[in-house]
Amino acid sequence: MKKGEIYEGVIEKVDFPNKGIVITDGQKVTVKNGMPGQKVRFMINKKRSGRAEGRLLEVLEKSPLETREPVCSIFPECGGCMYQTMSYENQLKMKECQVRELLDGALNGTDYQWEGIHGSPIEFRYRNKMEFSFGDAYKDGPLTLGLHKKGSTYDVLTADDCQLVHEDMTKILTCVHEYFLKRNVSYYKKMQHVGYLRHLLLRRGDTTGEILVNLVTTTQEEHDLSELTEQLLQLPLEGKIVGILHILNDSLSDVVKSDETRVLYGQDFFYEKLLGLQFKITPFSFFQPNTKGAEVLYETARSYIGETKDKVIFDLYSGTGTIAQILAPAAKHVIGVEIVEEAVEAAKENAERNGLSNCEFIAGDVFEVLDDIKEKPDVIILDPPRDGIH
Repeated sequence: MKKGEIYEGVIEKVDFPNKGIVITDGQKVTVKNGMPGQKVRFMINKKRSGRAEGRLLEVLEKSPLETREPVCSIFPECGGCMYQTMSYENQLKMKECQVRELLDGALNGTDYQWEGIHGSPIEFRYRNKMEFSFGDAYKDGPLTLGLHKKGSTYDVLTADDCQLVHEDMTKILTCVHEYFLKRNVSYYKKMQHVGYLRHLLLRRGDTTGEILVNLVTTTQEEHDLSELTEQLLQLPLEGKIVGILHILNDSLSDVVKSDETRVLYGQDFFYEKLLGLQFKITPFSFFQPNTKGAEVLYETARSYIGETKDKVIFDLYSGTGTIAQILAPAAKHVIGVEIVEEAVEAAKENAERNGLSNCEFIAGDVFEVLDDIKEKPDVIILDPPRDGIH
């Protein structure tokens, strides 16, 4: 088996994260972006020390697990919800197996009690936050606005019927896309570092319907955005736009950040409710993207802690302080630590708004701040960032 050779095989299982396992000629090959049971054609693109990786070229036969029709027009090219042709029940079973294998590997034979998996209360249109990219679907093609093609860091597909988000977000995306398409405005090309349009960051309160529209561009061009603002405000939405922001970002890397933020309309925050508490959320502060799923997650965590009225609780990587405030009514004292300062300020405001006087929020690196806290915790809650904890 050599690099560049093409093979066929059946994906026997999918390991986390998204690694399909194919056995070909007695050799184990990892092929991403596939589904258990699919017969695929793939090209070997990495081969070292007995391990081989293949790039998916074509699905030759569907998996027996694919029992549903696609729910959007850019499947399967899109790199988003690639398992949507599987039933949600089978998606949960696959995820459960992946999590159990990770735990088995980490615990190295230590016995533990498995209590099952909790699904999301809704399968589609659940995201309260979405980052869409400007680009093109092929070299020098027309402007697109949406999600990257599967396996590509450059090609972008217009996601004008994306089922991950509320229809309000889809209407906003279509309005913004058509506005700039008609005016032939350039998008930022990250290899050449030239162009104007970068991202459209949309946030919508699932329970409140409040919407924050964030247009992210470079400073390489100047455009009057007043007409776009008017068009957005005239859209027939179920919710309501409470803020339209123009975020300027001249960073060379492909990351959504702000060098300067200009308010084109309204305010630079929105409100969301979770388990009866209200939270103020700013453009870059972390909040669980699935509001209804977060309620299941936090209620489960709260049930494990049990009686907390005399306990000191640390909420590390606390974001806007959701977990801290959900536990605060039954705790003696809750301390949240978060490195993003605007999230900490929002957490303090949220606690005050929710009438919680026993919450304290500290801005700083968890690894450094813990040394300075005099109190000792009875319970520590960790909801770490994607790259984990030190």
